[in-house]
Amino acid sequence: MSDPSGVVFPLDPTSGRRSTTATGRAVVADALREVDPVGAASAERETNWRQGYLPHFRRLVEAGIAVPGAAQTIATSGLGSLHARMRWATPDGDRLLEDAVTPEANTTPLGSETVRGEGAPDRTLSVPYAGERLSGDALRRRLDLWVDAGTIEPTCAEAVGLVIDHPDWLDLSDRTVVVLGAAAEMGPLRSLLRWGADVAAVDLPRKDLWDKLIGDTRRLAGSITLPVRPGDEPLAARAGGDLVHDLAAVTQWVSALDGPLAIGNYVYADGETNVRVSMAVDALTRHVVDAKGRDDVALAFLATPTDVFAVPGAAVERSVDSYAHRRTSKVLRVPLRTVSGGRLLRRNYVPGQDPGINDSVVLQQGPNYLLAKRLQRWRATAYRADGGLVSLKVAPPTRTRSVVKNRALAAAYAGAHRFGIEVFEPGTANTLMAALLVHDLRTGSPAQPTAWQDEAYAAAHGGLWTAAYDPRSALGIAALLGVASAR
Repeated sequence: MSDPSGVVFPLDPTSGRRSTTATGRAVVADALREVDPVGAASAERETNWRQGYLPHFRRLVEAGIAVPGAAQTIATSGLGSLHARMRWATPDGDRLLEDAVTPEANTTPLGSETVRGEGAPDRTLSVPYAGERLSGDALRRRLDLWVDAGTIEPTCAEAVGLVIDHPDWLDLSDRTVVVLGAAAEMGPLRSLLRWGADVAAVDLPRKDLWDKLIGDTRRLAGSITLPVRPGDEPLAARAGGDLVHDLAAVTQWVSALDGPLAIGNYVYADGETNVRVSMAVDALTRHVVDAKGRDDVALAFLATPTDVFAVPGAAVERSVDSYAHRRTSKVLRVPLRTVSGGRLLRRNYVPGQDPGINDSVVLQQGPNYLLAKRLQRWRATAYRADGGLVSLKVAPPTRTRSVVKNRALAAAYAGAHRFGIEVFEPGTANTLMAALLVHDLRTGSPAQPTAWQDEAYAAAHGGLWTAAYDPRSALGIAALLGVASAR
């Protein structure tokens, strides 16, 4: 297989290969070094990173709540390590990643074309759920039910409630929203277009993808401005930009957009490519912020619920109470824990923790997935600390295509309701997340007292934070129940 080009992992001097393992291990160690040197040394000594990565990612969160400012130090150190290590590969050899986005970068500029919708803008927030579109009091009741069930944080219901109260907030005509990963199932594109927003849409140059996005846009109220290559082919055949391989051209295109901007990162790819495309977005983001200034650029991210988070004491208390009163505590827990050597149906938290540490990582997703998502959380933390406007929200577990193609994870999601976890349909999840983006852009996303509280604010975790059991200790049983219910 030929060596990859564009944004790449560095060559490992020992093996001569581009090692995701060596890079991930080194980045985590670098992120920890200043605030937790023991944890950094432990990461560096990890000999089986692909299987043993999880305790080190957990330590990044635990060390971040130890002392004031620790999370910001970890974020800036981790980002610095990634930018120092990742490379821009050209036929002439590897270069620093920042070289790809300098004005001197040799690239063919992308043009712009705009597609305008023909619909009327929707000025009422409505969320599809269970075959209905909920708005007004019906949506408020659903939010209250989610809070009562422990599916979302109370602050999530409060934030969405404010958007219901202020329908004029849905008019985002004063800002261009840049949606990187425009076709992503969890992205806000269709909600924004329904509300009449002007969106700058970036995704891979694939005609089938753009045919669908352009068709959707024409039926809705907003507009999409697309990066396009010159030529006489139909628009869909010329649209798009590859962030990993055409980073300079896409960065220059975004930099030329009229502000103020909100740059939303909704990219996803399998395996190591997820880190590469996330790094491309981060390099683009740094360049655009430097060019336009923080007052003109807001950043938006979706955090995966299958990660490690510090969570409020109220979520811990709810989980502890559920552990004490769940029917399985008397029927299944003791025998299952006995035969599994304590691995199954472990309690989610030690009682009294505040904050608690929720570990909902799905090991099959792997260290590259977690590094890509941690990179985004680090950028959010660092940008907020520098005074920038950030919307980072924990999204609920959702039946996206990337999830259901993993048979084990799809089965676990099918049985998750037995353990108090609600798995959302994509339309419900992405509309809810788009409403939270509107809230943050309109309220300025006021900073919380600590970085972990910024991440926990308005989280829609699906019940993973409030569940009785450690999610991984129930995952296998949920999968078995999911398979059984499908038969």
